[in-house]
Amino acid sequence: MSRKPYEPTLPNTWWLEKPFYIRYMLREMTSFFVGAYVAILIVGLWQLSQGPDAWGSFLGVLSHPLSVIFHVLAFVFATFHTVTWFALTPRTTPIMRGDHFVPPGPIIGAQYVIWAAASIVVLAAVLW
Repeated sequence: MSRKPYEPTLPNTWWLEKPFYIRYMLREMTSFFVGAYVAILIVGLWQLSQGPDAWGSFLGVLSHPLSVIFHVLAFVFATFHTVTWFALTPRTTPIMRGDHFVPPGPIIGAQYVIWAAASIVVLAAVLW
């Protein structure tokens, strides 16, 4: 007598059933855009090391409308990825102060303050 192994039936659209699953899948999808942007930055650094002609051609590719659209999408997805991870941080890394956990609000708020400060420093460095 042989047993038939259990094969769960899960539709391909299982993640569309609950808003939590949709947000989870969107957050995971954003990592592809973030990874692609990192790859573009690495290629840009390599082109910069190859000389002015290589760097100029790289900048020419970046000025193409499809590249601009990709960079806008990458920025939106990276921002979404960052915001969702900021919201998850208190659950993934709970901080104890004395006998109690620090509430999520100050942890999330501190991340936004650091993000804003880092953005101001980078903007000042670029404009200076």
